[in-house]
Amino acid sequence: MPAFGVLIFPTAYSMPMGALAQALEERGFESLFVCEHTHIPVDRRTPWPGGAELPKQYFHTLDPYIALTAAAMTTSELKLGTGITLVNQHDPIVLAKTVASLDVLSNGRTLLGIGAGWNVEEMANHGTAYPTRWALLRERTLAMKALWRDDEAKFHGEHVNFDPVFSYPKPRQAGGPPVLLGASSKWSFDRVAEYADGWMPIYQDPSRAAASGALDYAAGIAEVRRCWAARERSGEPDFSAFGVPGKAAAIAQMHELGFNRQLLGLPSADADTLLPLLDKYAQLAHEVG
Repeated sequence: MPAFGVLIFPTAYSMPMGALAQALEERGFESLFVCEHTHIPVDRRTPWPGGAELPKQYFHTLDPYIALTAAAMTTSELKLGTGITLVNQHDPIVLAKTVASLDVLSNGRTLLGIGAGWNVEEMANHGTAYPTRWALLRERTLAMKALWRDDEAKFHGEHVNFDPVFSYPKPRQAGGPPVLLGASSKWSFDRVAEYADGWMPIYQDPSRAAASGALDYAAGIAEVRRCWAARERSGEPDFSAFGVPGKAAAIAQMHELGFNRQLLGLPSADADTLLPLLDKYAQLAHEVG
């Protein structure tokens, strides 16, 4: 049976995060994931992968970790995830402390979805060059893992470099929260195996994959497993589907493909809009499960 969560762009005009999280936990959802954009450049030239017009919630998103802390304070079981944290828009030492603090305050309920992003101008404002974004993300993620794991953490790479430091608190989850990589290129699968704990691709209709060139999920899952074994990783990788439509057929299909977590999208809306949608999603999860 898959675990079911939701994802949302939290905004000032959305249902308050504490109340939303409580409503999710009451209905039996496993997790709440929030999206991140630090800002959107006015002179953006990078096209949005989702279509012509960038939705307004991209401009209005709350800080994900403050939003998730609010959610943590009203719940006791709900897992709290980012979908995704744009790692290259954060100093890794500061981000490691932020993530660890959320994990402590939530008693070990954090899931860290990560990615490099799509907006060239946005990442450039943070000093990230587009051609080296993945090399930077790799080192920052590995550096955070060292900060979570080691009493005297150090990291020496091409992009991240620091001598031994004390960094506390350590996350409640030993070694840090599970890291889910949100990416779907041919290089993503080995990246999952090297420095993440799971794969979290954005939903595309699997039935149209062959005709449209869309992502082949079954092949992707198989390749993650192959890379996982090649790197002699123990345990099982996590497979989370991001943005699955709230339709029984889509949910059943993604479960059959091997996704153990499905994240259903919510609009950035008020409680009058979201609570009936949560009831619908909960019923769908019950029927499919």
